[in-house]
Amino acid sequence: MIAAQAALETRMLLRHGEQLLLTIVIPTLLLAFFSTVDVMDSVDSGPGGRVDFLAPGVLALAVLSTAFTGQAIATGFERRYGVLKRLAVSPLPRWALLGGKTGAVLVTLVLQTALLSGVALALGWSPRGNPLAVAALLLLGTAACSGLGLLMAGTLRAEATLAWANLVFVLLLFGGGVIVPLAEFPGPVREALELLPLAALSDGLRAVLQEGAAMPWGEAGLLTLWAALGLAAAARFFRWE
Repeated sequence: MIAAQAALETRMLLRHGEQLLLTIVIPTLLLAFFSTVDVMDSVDSGPGGRVDFLAPGVLALAVLSTAFTGQAIATGFERRYGVLKRLAVSPLPRWALLGGKTGAVLVTLVLQTALLSGVALALGWSPRGNPLAVAALLLLGTAACSGLGLLMAGTLRAEATLAWANLVFVLLLFGGGVIVPLAEFPGPVREALELLPLAALSDGLRAVLQEGAAMPWGEAGLLTLWAALGLAAAARFFRWE
């Protein structure tokens, strides 16, 4: 049931123009723009060129755009239009619906990662580190963002979900360590931002891909905590209508 639902969700997502804009076009444009335009010269981006700093953050942003923002908006309007209400009377249980949506996110994430990695390599990216550590971080980040997105979609009105999901995306674009290093923020603000899942994912990916570190267990542990809390809350409080 989960595989069938995941396949359906993936086909629906890939046919949705607005979703593709959010999940594919925007991260790609951000990567290309900030890697080639001299707007980051005053920012300490660590070892390597600008693209070496930006690529891990944009990969993290792609996870946020798909697993959180896109999924929250799509699921919220499915709930409003009665799609989920009809699914509720089918043999598909709530956990299978959530599992199918998470599976669709993972398939999309594979496509995003391949595309963004290709663009980054064309711009001169020199990734380092263990690919298995990168894959583990991406999976944990996907689970964390997916749980939070489904929790929002299953508890708020569709219009409120649309507004809040887009607001969170914009705020984390600049405050999640994607474009601007968290070290550039004042101490108390930086400490608060470091607790967010996107900051943990972008910092973890950067530690592996830019600095060649092993698995960043601190960031991985924080993502695991967010994933556990988000998915558990979504399974508990998600409303079909």
